[in-house]
Amino acid sequence: MEIAFYLAAAIAIYATVRVITNTNPVHALLSLIVSLLAVAMIFFMLGAPFAGALEVIVYAGAIMVLFVFVVMMLNMGSTVIAQEKQWMQPKSWLGPSVLAAVLMGEMIYLLSLGAWHPAGHTMVDAKQVGIALFGPYLLVVELASLLLLAALVAAYHLGKRADE
Repeated sequence: MEIAFYLAAAIAIYATVRVITNTNPVHALLSLIVSLLAVAMIFFMLGAPFAGALEVIVYAGAIMVLFVFVVMMLNMGSTVIAQEKQWMQPKSWLGPSVLAAVLMGEMIYLLSLGAWHPAGHTMVDAKQVGIALFGPYLLVVELASLLLLAALVAAYHLGKRADE
């Protein structure tokens, strides 16, 4: 179990370093997806399957797809078509695919063992998270929602054109 944890942690660190050091935004996003999947594996191994599932669904799924579409839309034009084809070569997908395959193999191995969390830890399900968020942490949740609303309004005003 410890080896699987350290393997997922090493993949998360390596993929995150690739996100920071990549100059190509598409390659950086692919590495970010792998990093988020590795963090989700760590959540699963620590006994928080709800947090791991949310990590995969919300971050690695929805938000990363949105980021990829935004990057692709920003590069529209006739001058960048050759660059887009170069970015989508199989060699650019090979590294993130290998890391994701290692994570998948690790997950299948852990599922076959039936050991998702180390002894002494308890499983945290969605009901416990909801009770905690809307119980003692209600003020923090409301403050976070106000912060997100302020960021949305600021992004709208910063991105608004002057001719509107």
